[in-house]
Amino acid sequence: MCLGWVTATNSCSYKGLIEHLGLDSDNFQMTSLRPVYNWSHPTKVYVDLYVTSITDVNEKAQSFETQATIVLGWINEFTRWNASNFCGIFTTTIQKDKMWIPDITIAESIKAEFASVENPYVKMLDIGVVVLPQTVILTTACKMDLYKFPFDVQKCDLTVQSSLYSINELTVDPFSGASFMTASSKKAFQTQGEWELLSITASKSNLSTLGYVLDQLKFQITIKRRPLLYIINFISPVFCFLVLDVATFFMDSAGGEKLGFKVTLLLAISVLLLILNDTLPSTANEVPLIGVFCSVIFSLIGISILESILVDFLMARGDQIHSEALEDSTSTVTDSNSLPETAKDRSDERLTTLERLRQILKFRTAANPKGGAKTSGCWHRAAMIINTTFIIIYILAIIVFLSVVGKAWFTE
Repeated sequence: MCLGWVTATNSCSYKGLIEHLGLDSDNFQMTSLRPVYNWSHPTKVYVDLYVTSITDVNEKAQSFETQATIVLGWINEFTRWNASNFCGIFTTTIQKDKMWIPDITIAESIKAEFASVENPYVKMLDIGVVVLPQTVILTTACKMDLYKFPFDVQKCDLTVQSSLYSINELTVDPFSGASFMTASSKKAFQTQGEWELLSITASKSNLSTLGYVLDQLKFQITIKRRPLLYIINFISPVFCFLVLDVATFFMDSAGGEKLGFKVTLLLAISVLLLILNDTLPSTANEVPLIGVFCSVIFSLIGISILESILVDFLMARGDQIHSEALEDSTSTVTDSNSLPETAKDRSDERLTTLERLRQILKFRTAANPKGGAKTSGCWHRAAMIINTTFIIIYILAIIVFLSVVGKAWFTE
């Protein structure tokens, strides 16, 4: 029986099969040329991708590091044999430098290295299929949308293509379906870190470059962030600071403890903003919602500090006017009581008419001190109206803001 250029012989050893296929020595045709008889026929390469762990996602560098198993399979028309002529041998392995290997690369790759020692062998099937599995650690570029950080879902692409052969010479297709690759990856997933694997999908595309078209197979890996750590470290503390700031409106402002406490809250949020700045990229097209969340709360507390300063000023001004009115009343009454004795002791020449009129005016003011108390009450009343109005507007603004941010965070 003859399959292609390989003539079948009866042998029950792997060595006889290898010699029969012409792989026992260096063969230029087997190692350097596409394994097709008719060069107008493209070589079909099938690829499966299984993600076994997500080792690092760098938001600032926009990079994605995974450990993945890439399984390549292609048709080699020169390595077909009839298993019945070789005692039922339908599969064997051989060193991969003995035959042609497709130059499959990943377009988004920044760095790639083998997770263990590079696999030096390929597996051959009697129907002419050659299989090469490799477990690699891939660092690839990934455009991340961090608008909903830390409740974000990222989609990173791994584009498999040949860098030498055009679509007329080599095609790349998925071997398994998306559901099978996703289920197998989740089953083999080795880490339970910050990221959760949602799905792996495959789609076809073409790339025109240098006058010819490359066939591409794009794997899209969808991952979801587990937000619990960021809720504990960022969102909850900032929200608690906001609640404490609202509670300060019920504190006594005397002594300056209220204002000092508010400033301490502002400084605490500033520290969290600095930590957040080291995590998020500065080149994002949109400001992440967590940045808006912290910045708006920072601004609200800043505004409440200014309102507290204004209210304290108005209250202090009213107290000052009230104390001045009391001092003037006391001094004038004292002067008026001593007026008869002063008139007796002093001579008529030194007591002028102007002094007498001034003393009479102070005496009249002391007899009716309601004007100073009325002015002091106006300042206190204005401070209370401003404070009450601000508290209502402040709480309403917080409710509206948290509702809008929560809806944007959790709406798909």
